[in-house]
Amino acid sequence: MKRHGDWLLEALAALANPHRLRIVEALQNNGRTYVSQLAREIGISRPLLHLHLKKLEEAGLVMSQLELSSDGKALNFFQTAPFEIVLTPSDVADAAHSLSPASKASDT
Repeated sequence: MKRHGDWLLEALAALANPHRLRIVEALQNNGRTYVSQLAREIGISRPLLHLHLKKLEEAGLVMSQLELSSDGKALNFFQTAPFEIVLTPSDVADAAHSLSPASKASDT
């Protein structure tokens, strides 16, 4: 399990991109959807969308489920994962205190 500070760094890095913010917005507004539909809605290519979704999924902000359609096509559905990010100075201090040794060493 990730430490809170490590998760916060990963989540903020994942959200530090306008495309990824728009992806989370679209999934939040429309609910569960598949990649082709989401790519059309956001206006980016499917390969680029996959890269952004991978980053969001690795951070635990979205989740996916592969399903077969009635005609046998594989559709990868995405939806937002439940998450909440609180950023008071106290929360940031707590997150910094809980960083793993690897995260602490990576800023040198």
